[in-house]
Amino acid sequence: MQKTALYDLHKAMNGKMLDFSGWLMPINYGSQIKEHKAVRKHHGMFDVSHMTIIDLHGRQCEDFLRYLLANDVAKLVANQALYSCMLNENAGVIDDLIAYFFSPDFYRLVLNAGTREKDFAWIQQQAINYKVEVIERQDLSMIAVQGPQASAAVMPFLPQSLRTVAKELKTFHSVMGEDCLVARTGYTGEDGFEIILPHKQALRLWQQLADAGVSPCGLGARDTLRLEAGMNLYGLDMDETVTPLESGLTWTVAWQPDDRAFIGRQALMAKKQSRYAKRYGLLFEGKGVLRHGQKVYDNNDNFLGMISSGSFSPSLGQSIAFARLSDYDQGSCQVEMRGKLQPVSIVKLPFITKRD
Repeated sequence: MQKTALYDLHKAMNGKMLDFSGWLMPINYGSQIKEHKAVRKHHGMFDVSHMTIIDLHGRQCEDFLRYLLANDVAKLVANQALYSCMLNENAGVIDDLIAYFFSPDFYRLVLNAGTREKDFAWIQQQAINYKVEVIERQDLSMIAVQGPQASAAVMPFLPQSLRTVAKELKTFHSVMGEDCLVARTGYTGEDGFEIILPHKQALRLWQQLADAGVSPCGLGARDTLRLEAGMNLYGLDMDETVTPLESGLTWTVAWQPDDRAFIGRQALMAKKQSRYAKRYGLLFEGKGVLRHGQKVYDNNDNFLGMISSGSFSPSLGQSIAFARLSDYDQGSCQVEMRGKLQPVSIVKLPFITKRD
């Protein structure tokens, strides 16, 4: 079982540690709901050092990534980032990731933890025909500070040389120092930063933030926050058997220019011309919790599809879920819960929007 550099701090702060994709990670520090609400109301911090960080160096980085990813890095300016899926030839999602552009010969990718070996092997295989060096950065940790007051909380503890620029960063922009990357990105639907830095510096930053009153938060709160914000979780809401179109991620596919031949393009275009299931938001007002794998029916008891992920929403006080359903235009449906069909509303995603 792998541990992040912050493991001992999590234990000292009463983190409840569980196996997550082969990593011992904190699921909570006593109350998942309190941690969730801390992020929605002010700020919280997450250890996301289990994520896979890969640096790409070489003069053909842009050409390579334009082939590897469904989104198009040619749109980026220096220090900007984008979200994309990495597809197989059948347009199934190998993984979703963020690509950071620093210079024509230097990009950074941040991918999921559970797909680490598969992703790294795939990227190396696809890079064979390009003058690109692929380096996994196991020497770095990653801390996410999220919430409407995240900026004020984190600024005093960033390197002095980065503070002025970091404070003014727009969403999906970053600033890189000698050994620290600060990016205005996150997985909660709130304002915030993801900070990538060497392990020793991460230990110091985590303790400084805790001493300043920033709530340590586990992966349990991270999951309910991302669900409220309409954000997919790889392995539940998408995988190699479904395309971005079926996962609510059509907006991440750059179809133009027409001659960009990214992996999976032909299969994705064929899917686009067909009828396919789409992602919907479900809201349940009764007792019980919507869960992954529950079956969904229309109001005439005809099967529509399945829930991909669901949970109780601490912000709404109700159960919410994503479901992949056959093309459907009604405002309600039914979910099979404990052998009975329960009425559920179909709502527009996200469930929660970021407040100014």
